[in-house]
Amino acid sequence: MNPKYLTLYLIAGTLALALAIYKFITTYPDLSSGRITVDVIVSLFFFYLAYKTYHEKKDKELM
Repeated sequence: MNPKYLTLYLIAGTLALALAIYKFITTYPDLSSGRITVDVIVSLFFFYLAYKTYHEKKDKELM
């Protein structure tokens, strides 16, 4: 994966997580657990993409 998208993925993941927390706080008595779960999964997906762009395999090392 291209490492130049690391910052973009981190920003998108942080914004998606902040939006999920905001929805949780504003709709507390009537929680839509499905919608909040989808928002959290989207943010985790962006954090996973950021991890994959940062993580570099060391295939040249001998076992």
